[in-house]
Amino acid sequence: MSTLKRTAIWITLLALVLKLSGFLRESIIAKQFGANEYTDGYLLAFSFITLVLAMISGGFNNVFLPLYVQHRKEDPEAAERNANGIMNATVAVFLIVTVVGYFFVPSFVPFIFGQMTPTTEKVAVEITQLFFLFMSAIALNGILDSYLQGRRIFVPSQISKILATLMGAVFALLFSDIWGIYSLAYGFVFGVVLGIVLMFFYLWKSGHHWSPTFAVEKEFRKTFLVLLIPSLLNSVIGQINMFVNKMFASGTIEGAVTYLNNASLLVSIPHTIYGTTIAAIIFTLLSEQVDNKEKFQQTFYMGMELSLVTLMPITVGLLLVGDAAISFVYERGKFTAEDSYNTYIALLFYLPLIVTQGLQYIVSKAMYARGKTSIILRISVTTIVLNALLNYLFVKPLGYPGLALSTSLVSLYYLTVSTIFVYKDFDRGEARKLFALIVRVILPTLIMAIPLYLIKHFTPIEQWYSLVQLAILVPLGVILYAAGTYLFNRPGFNRLLGLVKRKQKAV
Repeated sequence: MSTLKRTAIWITLLALVLKLSGFLRESIIAKQFGANEYTDGYLLAFSFITLVLAMISGGFNNVFLPLYVQHRKEDPEAAERNANGIMNATVAVFLIVTVVGYFFVPSFVPFIFGQMTPTTEKVAVEITQLFFLFMSAIALNGILDSYLQGRRIFVPSQISKILATLMGAVFALLFSDIWGIYSLAYGFVFGVVLGIVLMFFYLWKSGHHWSPTFAVEKEFRKTFLVLLIPSLLNSVIGQINMFVNKMFASGTIEGAVTYLNNASLLVSIPHTIYGTTIAAIIFTLLSEQVDNKEKFQQTFYMGMELSLVTLMPITVGLLLVGDAAISFVYERGKFTAEDSYNTYIALLFYLPLIVTQGLQYIVSKAMYARGKTSIILRISVTTIVLNALLNYLFVKPLGYPGLALSTSLVSLYYLTVSTIFVYKDFDRGEARKLFALIVRVILPTLIMAIPLYLIKHFTPIEQWYSLVQLAILVPLGVILYAAGTYLFNRPGFNRLLGLVKRKQKAV
């Protein structure tokens, strides 16, 4: 466990660097390009990258990791051969996707996103074609991430993600005058290739030897495919909902896709850091403890507790300081105060996602660890209909913010139904523990929120520079929440404090 704790510290720090790199990239985009048809086109094209990443990090990883971990315990050599064959076959499939997809991009991009301005459509088509040329490399990057997780090697994967994000920012800063918005795509692809080299190096150091084979044992292949199909479909469903949202957004106002994207990036910070750090380790532990019900339940509860204790106050805090955060990150160059305001409106409707998606990481990983991919698929399918219906109902009266609201409601529905299925297999007392935990987290959150609200609305602090507002309100909020947690959630406070102390000793 000491190794995992030390690793948790490193990957948490690297996840913070990753998000800072993301902010650097978005700040450069805002400064160089603003919020317009060009940024909308780039973000629409990047949707296909997020689709592939979701298929690999979600659909592929959720099946591959538990299967690989379990077989590695029984027969390490056979597990390595099978994993090698799976990796080669997956890359070969994406090579076919690259060849076929490249030529059909001009047809299916306008079909998927519907009504776009001519400039947005041109940018979206051309950048999507570029991404399709390197689709197999992007897929390989995600596969190697899963492979490394199965060997309890987490740090190189985080560095790889940083390289992809950071190179996009660097290329935009250096070459935007030459390549325009396309510099972001070139930088991203360059970073992905660097990440592949890095992860292969660490795999080689860990004893892995690549071989050009597609051979996979019959039992391993059969189990993998049976679980993979519903898992992939589930990951695609999430992206279908995203495509639907962007289709509706592209038909509202200029810059709407960018406003939604920028707001969702801020909202994604907490649960993305959590999902790529602590949740990744918890998934590995759940995969190893699937045959021990008591330990499985304890690990699951620990994940839910960490999610609620950390994400609930962040959600409320961002409600209060989100406008200042948006202004500080984005408002410069061609990104105006009006653009910041429009982004903040979207942010307000996205806020529930911080908690729901953070908890969903743990719930979904628990179900995947126990091989319940078909149940997740059945739940996910219903979200397509619900998401499309809510988009249709909300977009006309609310505009693009209605799309953010529908996303939050769908996420809450998904979490609720999934959690019910998980707790069906648990001891009865586990559900009561969860409800008690929610109450203990709400009270200190209110102790934090009420004073911050009064300070913000009854003092001149809103007139100050955004960074100064954040420098005052954020530390004050942390102190108030820590005090409230100590008063109303003493066991959780002591566990978190003990965890921090043990991590410090492990460094």
